[in-house]
Amino acid sequence: MPEGKFAKLSFILLCLENAIQKGRQVSGDCQGEMFDMRRQLMSDFQISPEIVLNCRKEIEDLCSGLQKEGRTIHCLMQNGMDDSKTAQNRLSKTCMIAVQSLVKEADAGFDYRMDVALQDACEPVVQTACKDIKPGDAMILSCLMEHLYTPSMVVECEEKLLELQYFISRDWRLDPRMYRKCAKEAERLCNAGPEWNDTNDNLPPGIVFSCLYRHVYRKDETKLSHACAFEVRRVMHQRAVDVRLNPMLEKACLRDLGEYCSENVEKGEEMHCLQDNFKNLSKQCSERVGNFTQMSSQDLDLDRIFMMSCAPMIKRYCKDIVDKEEDDGALLQCLIDNKNEHEMNKKCAAGIMHMQLIQLKDYRFSFKFKEACKSDVVKYCRNIKNKADLVNCLSEIVRNDTLMENKHKISKDCRGQLRVELLDRGEDVRLDPKLMQECNRDIQQFCDKEQIGDARILECLKRHKKKLSDGCHVKLFNREREELTDNSVDYGFMRDCKPMVKRFCPQSDPKEVLHCLRKNKNNEFMDERCKKAITQRQIEQAEDYRLDVELQKKCKKDVPKFCRDILAESRSTELEGRVIGCLKAKVGKNRLSPQCEDHIKELMREAAIDYRMDPQLAQGCKEEMTSWCSEEMTNPDTGSVEECLKKKFSEKKITSKMCQTQVLRLLQEGKADIHVDPLLHQSCALDIKHYCAGIPAGEGRQMSCLLEALEDRTVHLQRDCEEKLKSRVEMWEYAAKVAPPETFNELMVQMSASPARNYFVGVICGAVFIILCLGVLTGRMTKRVRAEQKNR
Repeated sequence: MPEGKFAKLSFILLCLENAIQKGRQVSGDCQGEMFDMRRQLMSDFQISPEIVLNCRKEIEDLCSGLQKEGRTIHCLMQNGMDDSKTAQNRLSKTCMIAVQSLVKEADAGFDYRMDVALQDACEPVVQTACKDIKPGDAMILSCLMEHLYTPSMVVECEEKLLELQYFISRDWRLDPRMYRKCAKEAERLCNAGPEWNDTNDNLPPGIVFSCLYRHVYRKDETKLSHACAFEVRRVMHQRAVDVRLNPMLEKACLRDLGEYCSENVEKGEEMHCLQDNFKNLSKQCSERVGNFTQMSSQDLDLDRIFMMSCAPMIKRYCKDIVDKEEDDGALLQCLIDNKNEHEMNKKCAAGIMHMQLIQLKDYRFSFKFKEACKSDVVKYCRNIKNKADLVNCLSEIVRNDTLMENKHKISKDCRGQLRVELLDRGEDVRLDPKLMQECNRDIQQFCDKEQIGDARILECLKRHKKKLSDGCHVKLFNREREELTDNSVDYGFMRDCKPMVKRFCPQSDPKEVLHCLRKNKNNEFMDERCKKAITQRQIEQAEDYRLDVELQKKCKKDVPKFCRDILAESRSTELEGRVIGCLKAKVGKNRLSPQCEDHIKELMREAAIDYRMDPQLAQGCKEEMTSWCSEEMTNPDTGSVEECLKKKFSEKKITSKMCQTQVLRLLQEGKADIHVDPLLHQSCALDIKHYCAGIPAGEGRQMSCLLEALEDRTVHLQRDCEEKLKSRVEMWEYAAKVAPPETFNELMVQMSASPARNYFVGVICGAVFIILCLGVLTGRMTKRVRAEQKNR
């Protein structure tokens, strides 16, 4: 057939295909002839005038000797899509247009059998992975795309498939199913031509498809119909496997791909590479990559490599979520929540971490966070885009409102999402770039053997906080403030105590579960792992009043009133328990507010059992404990360390003024409230119940009762109680010699605890009686003098 006839034939093919797409009747015989003609077009380039005329040089230079079975056509396709080619080896613009026109004339997107080279290369895959699918309507091509980069795909099929899809992706009309469902909406929303064979729309490659995808998730009248949206998502999911199948993105990122992703990047990983280098990308490329990353945060199926790696984990942990038609970010959050499960495979865990790190670069990359907090971001943190900085900005506002008991400025939805972000950040220090930057050397020095993730690095830094660099210590202290202000964001604590929260605190505010668990800490059903975590958080709280939200609320007025000198230091790290110590000194003197005094008493009772909750004692008697109480330190939560120090004090072995002061304080606190002397209280519990029933605790009342019982020969105390009481009396007498009372209250308490208190009472009463008598006599004499003066 003369060449001119083939030129006319291409127009006839396009015309007939347009009629078929419009739903008009075309006879079966005609369609059979069309099928044969298309196979010939894709098999032999010589019958396509456009290819012969416009690609002659490329065929001679790049594809010589490959004339049959479509090999020349695929050679041109390969060179057209290969970005690594030099300018001399790439296809000319006219040749690219000719190849694109050929693919459309052959309607290669409709049936893979049109492309003989593709059919031959992919037959093994079709016979195994796609054996139950009938050809036509792009069904086999769609199946092959679903298996791209999977074990069932063979190399030659993969190459030929990508070469064809590269050109199909540049004309949205070449996917017949999508065209059929979306033609009217593409014309209405995206300025697409009304005819399938329209070649005069002059729109950039891929722009109509990009436009359609943008309308998939719209909430207004421009949202796509359900049928069209389904097809658009299908195509997008299939093409997202390779950046070359996204024409708009590939064009914008051509140079960036060459600069950052040309070496050591596996197939299908180009997008991850671009995301990893997001800050270094050109403006045009970063915009396209940013748009794609935003879309993938809402639709995780766009990351095919990730989804293939995590498919078994999704089936195990997130089956209910993946069955939803639209993903609102819940699937990724489900995977994050289960990232540290024993069954989680390493490749999926690495993919999850990649997703989390990418989301840090821009808050819009996290769909759930963006949707929940966008109005708050605009209102309070307008100029911040970095997600980590935004989380800091918003969470600081939430924390301040919580502490000041103000109405929350940040919306409820955003506060909920902030908790999720802070909890995730607690799991892995890499999700807090500023902390990671400040603590990098400290992590290398103290935590190099710790496996990253599951909050292990953060807990390691807490164990070594006294040795950390100043900058790292400040960051860690701020992190502790966040966690202890809202316990639900404390990953390590929630990991260890989640079952106990469900058992003991199901109705508690998630922010305040530590307070609830503290009350149940010694319950027989309390898990040991959780008990240890509770104790650790109590130790942290004891180091600084700013880490105890309840104390800040209950002692809101007392702290600035009595401890202003300490507050004036404005330290960015722990105050070593000095503010709490300041408040302890005011207990029993009717100076603290009732709610503050009750809370401080509770802290004193807890610290009396575990010296680690008394940082001033732990620091002041560090050497003494190491020297004389090392055995007791192996069981720090029994009160035995404090008892050891008291014993050594009474034996006059403690000579350090600092440690003496702390032990004296312990003795005074125990004298005022027997509950602050746990071993004595334990020994005398039955006697208190028997002899001191009805006498309230505090202000030395129960202790005075016991001391009276000790002197009363008609009372028989428990032997252990009697011995301990006598021991305490000896300690108090020695303490009075070492540190005499400084105030009247201390004098009264000391006298009431003394064995000679009856003598003191008698002396005081006698003195008072004498003063009264002198007053009466003096008064009479004064009256007599005044009367004599009047009589004169």
